[in-house]
Amino acid sequence: MKTEKMKRIPKNLNLESYDFELPEERIAQCPTEKRHGSKLMVLDKVTGETELKLFTDVPDLLPEGALLVANNSKVIPARIFGKKPSGGKVEFLLLTPIPLIEPTITPEGNKAIVKGLLRSSKATKIGSEVIFDCSMKLTVLGKGQFGLSEVEIEWEGSLKEIFETCGKIPLPPYIRRAADESDSTRYQTLYACDDKAGSVAAPTAGLHFSKEIEDRLREKNIEKVEVTLYVGYGTFSPVRTTDIREHEMHSEYIEIPDATARAIQKAKDEGRPVIAVGTTSARTLEGSFQKTGAICEFKGETNIFIYPGYEFKVVDRMITNFHLPESSLVIMISALAGRDNVLNAYQKAIENKFRFFSYGDSMYIK
Repeated sequence: MKTEKMKRIPKNLNLESYDFELPEERIAQCPTEKRHGSKLMVLDKVTGETELKLFTDVPDLLPEGALLVANNSKVIPARIFGKKPSGGKVEFLLLTPIPLIEPTITPEGNKAIVKGLLRSSKATKIGSEVIFDCSMKLTVLGKGQFGLSEVEIEWEGSLKEIFETCGKIPLPPYIRRAADESDSTRYQTLYACDDKAGSVAAPTAGLHFSKEIEDRLREKNIEKVEVTLYVGYGTFSPVRTTDIREHEMHSEYIEIPDATARAIQKAKDEGRPVIAVGTTSARTLEGSFQKTGAICEFKGETNIFIYPGYEFKVVDRMITNFHLPESSLVIMISALAGRDNVLNAYQKAIENKFRFFSYGDSMYIK
């Protein structure tokens, strides 16, 4: 029996309203053979009508002059394995984006305080040390919620090179296999910038964009500009409150270059649609606008939580993947396209054997 409080929560704001049954076999475990080889569902956010297409149809579906906004952050092999002095194995997942780490230089090398997830057979205590093969060690300074730890790392040389040499790509928890060599390229967009290497999850809507697709978009006068959002592990954190308004959203660091802001403002002024490539790009644009009240250059953090009732200020349309039940991401796209429209489209996707999540198929919300 539902409590009186649950009865009073409007349907659009009740977490249970974003649940749906997803068969295990619909969760993609590997990428398609070709980047642009996925299916595409087109959803009209006004009428709720859907069309079943292929991602190769995207250049023909987007209006000429549309502006795509993509997240150029790069996934770092942020999962690294070390040992306690006792010999016990420890896994560390670095969550502080490397470009944002400001090291203190010492005679022994570099050190910095960062955040991450620690996993071992026996819990690591405050003060515990972990030694890594690649000229790095850490000391546990504090413990937080959900396994988050604050640690001091010490290293020699380039921290980025240490992780690229010794780290593993941190595939999402619903991909039930170990990362292999192919994930180093396929769990990465083609336009990921090397100097933006700091995400622990890929902006997955961008994984479908191949050179062939990019060339065809340019031929149609469809411009693509870039923003940066360092995707944190919070993207996989479940919404834990029945009333979604009580959910506390994680913060992520975002950047909008001046040239990108100008291109977006120009498109808005000229009535051309601004299309976010993925929820991270949408979060960057709307999060920046929330902070500044304008489309402008921006660097800083956002903890914006977009749910039905929110009026999009920058984003007109979106290309996205299919998301987890009751996740903040499926709630976000419901704010853009309507909860009923989204859930009906998801049901059609399941019936038509679409693949879900990071390596899955795509959706164009127009």
